[in-house]
Amino acid sequence: MNFIEEMKNKARQNMKRIVLPEASDLRTIKAAATALNEGYANIVLLGDENKINEMARENGLDISKATIINPLSSDRAKAYAERLYELRKEKGMTEEQAEELVKDEVYFGMMMVKMEEADGLISGAIHSTSDTLRPALQILKTAPGTKLVSAFFIMVVPNSEYGEDGVFVFGDCGLNQNPTAEELAEIAHSSSKSFESLVGKQSKVAMLSYSTKGSAHSELVDKVVEATNIVKEKYPEMHVDGELQLDAAIVPSVGNSKAPGSEIAGNANTLIFPDLNAGNIGYKLVQRLAKAEAYGPMCQGIARPVNDLSRGCSAEDIAGVIAITAVQAQMQ
Repeated sequence: MNFIEEMKNKARQNMKRIVLPEASDLRTIKAAATALNEGYANIVLLGDENKINEMARENGLDISKATIINPLSSDRAKAYAERLYELRKEKGMTEEQAEELVKDEVYFGMMMVKMEEADGLISGAIHSTSDTLRPALQILKTAPGTKLVSAFFIMVVPNSEYGEDGVFVFGDCGLNQNPTAEELAEIAHSSSKSFESLVGKQSKVAMLSYSTKGSAHSELVDKVVEATNIVKEKYPEMHVDGELQLDAAIVPSVGNSKAPGSEIAGNANTLIFPDLNAGNIGYKLVQRLAKAEAYGPMCQGIARPVNDLSRGCSAEDIAGVIAITAVQAQMQ
């Protein structure tokens, strides 16, 4: 059984209610139909009910089990606006601004999650990352003990002997542009926990660079070395090593050659990229050239499950993220 089927099976064990605020997009409706028909999540679609149902009918999609809510006419809008105002009035928000914001599907959906009327939210197929995460951080806040919200992808590489039978976590590929060494260490810690909670196996974290164990010297390498040292000092329970080149991190023969004695080299399943350039390019190369499944960017560090999507995602990608989000909600 592949990774995403395992997620779907876990999701079925304790069904969660997932909000999809982008129901004007056909990919979202297709993903909702998949989740409902395969029975691994209860789905809330936000938008105009007539238009959503018409789009479903035109494409032969059964979404009869979905709950469809129009924020513009919902009887919950007033309560959501009042709560949003209470949450944000110290930041200068007025009651009128709160009333206007909850007309937006993403804000409305976040308030559903905040009021515990839904268990998680997925957006990003047609919204930017900032338009998804801004309301999440304003309304849901960060999880207790979290110093940095970051993003990761779950990469499932077909017919691969690397990683955990081809499964990897890549972080941060979606949010933090140029993290400091301290921030890189926090990304590594969060990504390690995400791998273990979702995959159910021990994470083996590689701090990636263009250098392996001092083979090159520059400020770019120094940052990764410092981040590795911070992780080892703050989180001694983690299995982590760096700095490692990608081949040294995942190919056993190269790892043995370039970093002899390292328990991570050649065995890594959690890859931490030094900046967003490297992470974003890296995941897209693996997705397109290795034909890997890429689920994300998943968010880590928010108080409730909220996940972003790549605007180039497919309906199948969204359906997979629904399952993962449901499992994250179970864990809370």
